[in-house]
Amino acid sequence: MVKGFYDRVSCKEVCSYWDVLNYLNLTTDASMHKMTRPVRDYTTPTMVQLDILLYAILAVIEKTQTFIPFIWVTMKYNNEFISWDPDQFCGITQVSVPRDLLWRPDLFIFEMIQKDESPQTPFIIMYHDGTISFEGDMKVVSTCKLDVHKFPFDTQKCSISIGSTSHCADEIKLFPFSNASRATQFSRELMKTQGEWEFVQLSITNSNFTFDNKLWDQLSYTFTMKRRPLLHVINFLLPILFFLTLDLASFFISDRRGEKMGFKVTVLLAISVLLLILNDILPSMSNKTPLIATYCIVIFALMLLSLLETILVTYLMEKESQDKLRLKDDGEGKEEKVKTDDCNDEDKKQNCCLCVCAVPAGEKQHELLPAVEEVNSSVHSGESYVLLLILEELKQLQKTLNLHLGCKADGGKSARWAARINKAFFVFYLLTVSLFLCFMYIQWNS
Repeated sequence: MVKGFYDRVSCKEVCSYWDVLNYLNLTTDASMHKMTRPVRDYTTPTMVQLDILLYAILAVIEKTQTFIPFIWVTMKYNNEFISWDPDQFCGITQVSVPRDLLWRPDLFIFEMIQKDESPQTPFIIMYHDGTISFEGDMKVVSTCKLDVHKFPFDTQKCSISIGSTSHCADEIKLFPFSNASRATQFSRELMKTQGEWEFVQLSITNSNFTFDNKLWDQLSYTFTMKRRPLLHVINFLLPILFFLTLDLASFFISDRRGEKMGFKVTVLLAISVLLLILNDILPSMSNKTPLIATYCIVIFALMLLSLLETILVTYLMEKESQDKLRLKDDGEGKEEKVKTDDCNDEDKKQNCCLCVCAVPAGEKQHELLPAVEEVNSSVHSGESYVLLLILEELKQLQKTLNLHLGCKADGGKSARWAARINKAFFVFYLLTVSLFLCFMYIQWNS
């Protein structure tokens, strides 16, 4: 029985979607089509084919363990009360009707924590063989257990599990419409934006679970994503590495000045600021300590140890300077004493000369000549004796200085210890930094 009519002008059969809806009794009373599951035998399960494609990765929030994808959902199932012959309706094979006109599977996402507020597709499509198809996009705000151990070189896997709220596995069975490789290929073609994350693959798992002594069907879509680390490397990892290089270069600054200690304190404060930024990025709860936190803490500890070493070396240098200053004061006192003794000897010789020269005027000239020669010889012998005394005093002073300051070429004892500590710590620091950076590289790439 043809449900259309003939056009008098073209003499062709003319059909409308309204004819199909009248034939299916959807224009008068459609309540029977949306009240219960559309099967003639209640023991027959409804086969629901589901397809989910990733349209965009909106956000992956580590702090709140939240995954926000934008997905394209396709759902197909069979309604046994809806069918028609396309030949009787001018070849019409499908009709779009409002989505609330027919029964739909009550599927929901287990991980979803926020209601979807994106616009819904207002229509569903009916096919002549009873297949009902529904398509639409959906913004999902779901929970995801993120593993940030290798941040920012990490790969995350977040799943979306779909199941029915009121129909067990005997009533609704879920099947994937596309396999994993096809869904991955379609998702890559549909991807509009990925942002910080790079989509790797989409895997599909069909599983069952028991609840309330009933078996429930569940379909899981697992999205594998890889983080693009360039932004974090430039803004975080490289600055810390630069600060570490500056701390290594500070070993070439003289320890006798205060600039070295101030420089190290400034670099240490800069690392502290970066640690505060890291605290805002990473989640507060994690099963494993993130490698980037280990990276920052170890570098911070090495810089702190370097600062303590600088304080020790500066203390030894200051002690050396104080010892030299004290010994210099003692040496100047001894030199003053030697000079005083020399002056006394000179006074004695001058008095002797004055006594010799003080001769009565009535004596003859030839009687004074032998006496003058004797006095001159005694004066020369006295000067030699004084020079010997000065030489002995200088030798004693040299022995005293060598006793307190050690060898003149190597400096004092404190200075030698400071130089040894500085060289040994520089070798230790450079070796530790090299091994640690190699270890971090291996861990991040494993």
